[in-house]
Amino acid sequence: MANSWATSAVDLHLEPTGPGVRRGLTDALREAVRTGRLAPGTRLPSSRTLAADLGIARNTVAEAYADLVAEGWLSARQGSGTRVAAGVPPTPSRQVAPTATAPRPRERNRPAHDLLPGLPDLASFPRAEWLKAARRALAAAPNQAFDYGDPRGRVELRTALAGYLARARGVRTDPDRILICAGISQGLRILSALLRARGASTIAVESYGLYVHWDLLADTGLRTVPLPFDERGTNPGELTDEAAVLLTPAHQFPMGGTLHRDRRAAVVDWARRTGGLVVEDDYDGEFRYDRQPVGALQGLDPDHVVYAGTASKSLAPGLRLAWLVLPPDLMEEAAKAKGRVDSCGVLDQLTLAEFLTSGAYDRHVRAARLRYRRRRDALVAELARRAPQVRATGIAAGLHVVLRLPPGTEQETLRAAAWQGLAVHGLHRYRHPEATVERRDALVVGYGTPPDHAWSGALDALCAALPESPTA
Repeated sequence: MANSWATSAVDLHLEPTGPGVRRGLTDALREAVRTGRLAPGTRLPSSRTLAADLGIARNTVAEAYADLVAEGWLSARQGSGTRVAAGVPPTPSRQVAPTATAPRPRERNRPAHDLLPGLPDLASFPRAEWLKAARRALAAAPNQAFDYGDPRGRVELRTALAGYLARARGVRTDPDRILICAGISQGLRILSALLRARGASTIAVESYGLYVHWDLLADTGLRTVPLPFDERGTNPGELTDEAAVLLTPAHQFPMGGTLHRDRRAAVVDWARRTGGLVVEDDYDGEFRYDRQPVGALQGLDPDHVVYAGTASKSLAPGLRLAWLVLPPDLMEEAAKAKGRVDSCGVLDQLTLAEFLTSGAYDRHVRAARLRYRRRRDALVAELARRAPQVRATGIAAGLHVVLRLPPGTEQETLRAAAWQGLAVHGLHRYRHPEATVERRDALVVGYGTPPDHAWSGALDALCAALPESPTA
């Protein structure tokens, strides 16, 4: 039955749907705004009132509000409550092409500062070098390159990747074992299809991780089972008869640590003993700052580990270029599952191959590594000066840090961040719903997204949102 509530300003009917209460409520509210049922400026009930009327936890409502504030659908200001953001145009029931006299709808409100994890600085994309590589690649490409081609991807890119991954990440492979994908998500869908075809029903995952991947696996019929997590990373000791395990061993997402060497050996031993598959998500392996990069787990056993890499963090997610390095017995099935039509653009594949072989990729990564390290150092220094009660962890690598907060302050801090016009996520978002690990209050702060000129302002907003030191 649809739920409803009434206030002095609004009477709405919502029916949250989806895999979880928070996500269902978030989706229902977003849809109400998107379709115009909630007009810009409409004041929503307090989280306490709405939680009581819906019979759910107040934190769940507060989290849903915070999510939509971060996305720009709602606005929150101290003293005026939570409202539908001004300037959010409803989606028309029928799309009408704009004309010379018809104004285009305004872009929906965006936060002033974006510190969401998972994105690089898009303003630093190497346009000039990429264009040069594209011209060279296009001039050298044979006519057959523009046919449907090999579902594994262009051989030029697979060859370039085989050399780069061996040199930079310690991956043991050859071009015939690399599958080019339109993003890691497509790669996971392909692997899920293979596992399901072999009768698999469960896959082990980390207690903290990317919920988008968990949902994707669930959509293919695989149940995700979280593994224990402690200061040495994910503990593979509870692995039993799962078909596979999905890990981020070089830089755990989002906690930021490196899987302990004993556990790296243990998970490979499990795969050999049971015939299970280890899926290694090496999403940002190029960005390690304080010591040499941690080599890929795949190098320990190429016959039982699938290595997944991407250009989304090193270059840009809009390229939609990722790759799987597969054990020999999976390659034929994976290529067949991907289909005859290669969903990755041929020109982008050829351009990335040229970018790699010319050395432009290495130069870009070195420059990006220096820029992101400076941002990380500035973040750590500002925290030490202005918020010493907040501890930054997981800072050795990647494009994000975890800020440990005083117990019980995560939701309050997220609301304060929204008031500062700051888009940032709480750690709760990345905790598996079935995980038994201790709950921790923290922010997951991405420092890759803001362009250089906006970084100091983003830092100011972040520090202003953090809880103050407890008084004596």
